[in-house]
Amino acid sequence: MAATLYLLCTFTALLCCVLLLRGFYRTRVPFLCWTGLSFAAITLENLILFLDRIVFLSIDLSAWHAAAGLIAVVVLLYGLIWRHKP
Repeated sequence: MAATLYLLCTFTALLCCVLLLRGFYRTRVPFLCWTGLSFAAITLENLILFLDRIVFLSIDLSAWHAAAGLIAVVVLLYGLIWRHKP
């Protein structure tokens, strides 16, 4: 049950990433790019969580999981704060 939930979250984040980046390529709105890149990192974070909790039980991947989450937040904040054009 937990494996299904982790994979569902991973695929949902991947779908959001693909849709946001596809929208960016069509409209060239920079915010879609930064949000899509953030969701790419969230996808990676969810994949690492799946690997940590389900596949590699003897290896601690929590640092990699936290790093991927931090990258996702930093990318989104960078796009929101420094690349925002009013």
